[in-house]
Amino acid sequence: MLQVWRATALGAVAVLGIGHPPVTSSQSYPVKPVRILVGFAPGGSTDTISRIIAPRLSERLGQQVIVDNRPGAAGNLAAELAARAAPDGYTVFMASASHSINASLYPKLSFDAIKDFTAITQVTSSPFILVVHPSIPVKNTRELITLAKSRPGTLTYGSGGASSQLAGELFNSMAGVKLVHVPYKSSGPAATDLLGGQIAIMFSAPPAVMAQIAAGKLRALGVTSLKPLSNLPEVPPIAASGLNGYEVNSWSGLLGPASVPREAIVRLHADVAHVMGLAEIRNRLPPLGIEPSTNTPEEFAAYLRADVTKWAKVVRDSGAQVH
Repeated sequence: MLQVWRATALGAVAVLGIGHPPVTSSQSYPVKPVRILVGFAPGGSTDTISRIIAPRLSERLGQQVIVDNRPGAAGNLAAELAARAAPDGYTVFMASASHSINASLYPKLSFDAIKDFTAITQVTSSPFILVVHPSIPVKNTRELITLAKSRPGTLTYGSGGASSQLAGELFNSMAGVKLVHVPYKSSGPAATDLLGGQIAIMFSAPPAVMAQIAAGKLRALGVTSLKPLSNLPEVPPIAASGLNGYEVNSWSGLLGPASVPREAIVRLHADVAHVMGLAEIRNRLPPLGIEPSTNTPEEFAAYLRADVTKWAKVVRDSGAQVH
């Protein structure tokens, strides 16, 4: 699904002078629409985040911002399109923790998760929520582990990407259980099947399940962070309720192709940081279980490198494979 926001502001915000040549010979960046590639179907976490910030980012840039969903291969299709795009700052990729994991989970990628991209800024951070269909007779993580041990290989869990898959694989490894993985293109379709009882369990991005938890249609057992979510204080960390040391945090962030001009990086970073600081955005994201979390391009690049290394070890130790 492709959606366009038109800028309502007539003037573009001034670009910081950084001593680099402009993107065009006569005008400063941006001079045309900016496209945000999303590697998952509408309804997933990265899609939700992109669509929340796109209108305000359009206003700041003075140009259209197009959210372009390209689901497939756990986000790799959109990542490849971004890596192969012209390095001019007009095509960027809303990456997630799946991007870091895919570097190890998919051994034959046509791109390098680090070298073929330019870090612009992290955008958000959030945990996953461990949720079950109400028919599953458990009330907490300890009871789920006990049930899974008594029924090895019979309980299914859905994932909307590599990061939620690895959350389940890490759970299997640490708990000594065998939940059976069922892959989906994004958390939205996975949540739909969980509601329908086609799968039993899900490690879900918060936006896909928050409303269903509130309505009692799904049961939340735990969160993958070390602290409860502010708007789900009654749902404990998995690490504090039966699986000591368990932690999986997700993130979203903007990447461009390698060699994006510094002017475009600086402008995008500054405008995204401004948008994420708006009261409207800061009030809208936490109820979805998502926290605004921006950093500098250099900090985001270092974070990405560390995340790729971290998940490579988890993939190796868990024996996780693409299904």
